[in-house]
Amino acid sequence: MTDYGHELLFGSFLTPSAQDAEQVVALAQFAEGEGLDLVTFQDHPYQPAFLDTLTLMSYVAAATSRIRIAGNVLNLPLRQPVVLARSAASLDLLSGGRYELGLGAGAFWDAIEAAGGRRLSPKQAVEALDEAIQVIRGVWSSERGGVRVPGEYYQVNGAKRGPAAAHPIGIWLGAYKPRMLALTGRTADGWLPSLSYLPGGPGDLVEMNQRIDDAAQEAGREPAAVRRLLNIGGQFSAASGGLLQGPPKQWVEELTDLALTHGISGFVLAGDDPQAMRLFAAEVAPAVRENVETERRNPASTDQGRAGSPSAPTSPDTPNDGRPSAPGAQASVAGKAGNATKLRAQPTRDDGVRLSSRTMWDETTRPQAPSAPAGHDYSEMAQSAGQHLIDVHDHLRSELDELRGLIEQVKEGRISAGQARSEINQMTMRQNDWTLGAYCARYCRTLTTHHTLEDAQIFPHLRAADTGLAPVIDRLESEHRAIHDILTEVDSALVGYVRNPDDFTGLDGAVDLLTDMLRSHLAYEEQQIVEPLARFGFFPGQL
Repeated sequence: MTDYGHELLFGSFLTPSAQDAEQVVALAQFAEGEGLDLVTFQDHPYQPAFLDTLTLMSYVAAATSRIRIAGNVLNLPLRQPVVLARSAASLDLLSGGRYELGLGAGAFWDAIEAAGGRRLSPKQAVEALDEAIQVIRGVWSSERGGVRVPGEYYQVNGAKRGPAAAHPIGIWLGAYKPRMLALTGRTADGWLPSLSYLPGGPGDLVEMNQRIDDAAQEAGREPAAVRRLLNIGGQFSAASGGLLQGPPKQWVEELTDLALTHGISGFVLAGDDPQAMRLFAAEVAPAVRENVETERRNPASTDQGRAGSPSAPTSPDTPNDGRPSAPGAQASVAGKAGNATKLRAQPTRDDGVRLSSRTMWDETTRPQAPSAPAGHDYSEMAQSAGQHLIDVHDHLRSELDELRGLIEQVKEGRISAGQARSEINQMTMRQNDWTLGAYCARYCRTLTTHHTLEDAQIFPHLRAADTGLAPVIDRLESEHRAIHDILTEVDSALVGYVRNPDDFTGLDGAVDLLTDMLRSHLAYEEQQIVEPLARFGFFPGQL
């Protein structure tokens, strides 16, 4: 058994699609909101269908406040080491110490060469990466004098050092072959391969770890100086279909084994499915952390510390209906019925308060969902889908309150920039005109993403489960379109506000209308579909 003792990290591996640029940023924000530790992006500078990864990471850093960010991994042959070092340090400073440098020796050499890069053999690529790491660490160093690396691939002759990063940036290498693994052990802070690229699956990790350990010891380093991370992919489903193909409980068992047997302390989930990210963050990550911590406290209790044991907080067993749970907070009122529970999630009531004299729809014409079957029992796992909808809506309501509060502070001048610095920084914005617009725009994108997910995934599932819900879903979809129109109005009002910062009339009116309509819509939606979501469930792989 190998455990290098690092704190566990759980992250996401997103596609930097240029066609869906705002969606990429929204998914990174979603990952942070769900509690993941790390968001990463592949890097293919020769690929026009992708956003430039360094630019994207800078934008994501500005749009988030807590989550760590890394390339997975950056394409060294098309990124000059001195400039890359300064870019990394700059991003680390601007993000408050949240950046890690994932590096690769290069791949797809035809594309690299077509873009102006030098074609290298595998041996040359590893040698060039070795030189580049010396250059990068030299730029970050606080030593006196310039950086000098008389390399064959990178000749640096007195480059000035700096800027200094906000924290010791880790250099994580994507490595598979013996030369690269040896370089990782000698010089890197982390190892970041992909499980799907290992021909022998997890069994390959034994030999690869050993090569890293041997090289580290030969270089006078402790093997534990190299954090072991792993890009993983899979499918959440009710029944097991192989490695990382099954319910969350199975994922917990398999990732716990990878952590304790192979020393993996960072699991990065590849894919752009928010539902899978939510399950990964809410059900898998906490249970794996607890299992590993239990084993570290009491190594003799390996079996008890693994997922599924009484001491491990793993997901409950799959219920009789075969559906694993959607993530989300547990409902608040008890009501057990055998191995199932009665519906406990309580939809939010509409208080009827309206701020605007305008409206976008007639609330008296809203259809109602069919009544729930009498005496229906809701499994603990299935009903969390309904509760999760309420939790997401609560977050949107909270964000709306923050937006309104910020506008009031700007209007009334009650809080200076210095007095509000701590609170404003926690909300990832500053007290000035530009950021008010940026924050409103970011909120609008988050709301639009939520509605898009409902329209594209949840609503079709409920339509198929109960045809009696069709009128309600039609109405909800039409209200989503109306809210989109209100968001466009808010955006237009922001443009007018920037041009005339003394006139809040248009902005106030648009935000008041958004507040009325959104609160009304969220309450109506919860009243109509919280129970069907709990009854029919919703999880990735079901559609």
